[in-house]
Amino acid sequence: MSTRSMSTPVSPGYVAAIDIGGTKVAGGLVGADGALHHQVERPTRAGSGDADEVFAAVAEVVALLAADPRWADVDRVGVGSAGPVDIALGTVSPVNIGAWRDFPIVERVRGLPEVGGLLTVLGGDAVAMTAAEHWRGAARGFANALCLVVSTGVGAGLVLNGQVYPGPTGNAGHLGHITVDLDGEPCPCGSRGCLERMASGTAIASWARAQGWRPSASPASPADASTAADASAAAVAAAAREGDPIATAAFDRAGRALAAGIAATATLVELDVAVLGGGVLRAGELLLAPLRRHLTAYATLPFTRHLAVRAAELGTDAGLIGAAALALAQS
Repeated sequence: MSTRSMSTPVSPGYVAAIDIGGTKVAGGLVGADGALHHQVERPTRAGSGDADEVFAAVAEVVALLAADPRWADVDRVGVGSAGPVDIALGTVSPVNIGAWRDFPIVERVRGLPEVGGLLTVLGGDAVAMTAAEHWRGAARGFANALCLVVSTGVGAGLVLNGQVYPGPTGNAGHLGHITVDLDGEPCPCGSRGCLERMASGTAIASWARAQGWRPSASPASPADASTAADASAAAVAAAAREGDPIATAAFDRAGRALAAGIAATATLVELDVAVLGGGVLRAGELLLAPLRRHLTAYATLPFTRHLAVRAAELGTDAGLIGAAALALAQS
């Protein structure tokens, strides 16, 4: 039986939630029940070399939210951002936003006239997704969970004893950069054989091409540029559905790498559930079926065999809902 926790963040008003990604800055007002209201977005302007110009997009999103009558009931702000992040310092250095290196996002948001010094809480995007899925999604009710975002990279976050555990800097559970292949290829992070180099959308497509696979036709255009690498993985998925052996093997390899990483984490901290989201999960059972199969070979100890694997439920809303949940968890 799974150890469960039914704790849910509560607040009498609304949280202003901001989700900062490489292509867009999204905003929303999130109620005490986790319902998402008045969503807005602006392009990130990540190509700009000016940190203030990039921040202007965040300021525009806040101004649009503040124009809603419900803003009067906002009592805090939650910010989820692509990382790395440092929640202790309130800074972000997103890989895909070159102008922001150790950018003081908490200080800058808190200093906006609309915010007026309200409590402002920062979290990484994967940790925000974890908070969202634990509050309102597939990890709801579980006390110990690992939530993964499998997209152009692989991010993850942990729930331990019913609470999201971000760690001192906000990067705990960063599963994408644990080694699952001792002799694997070098990773840009400086290590080698990282999970991300085997299981991300980029890695799936790259490995398939290296084995001789070629797409028969261009995949449909993704919803936005942030999923461009997933479009390549989507082409591999389409080929796998048609029985292409290399494409099928690419997803089996990714599933095996994910299974090894999830099993190692479960062995370390005793998990009840692993929840997977992100663009690559559009492949569905092409990835989840081999993952579950390989998990039986890696999660062999008695306290890991019960581990459930679920698909995330909140989709693109997870960033905003999760940013709000992180803010609500702060007193």
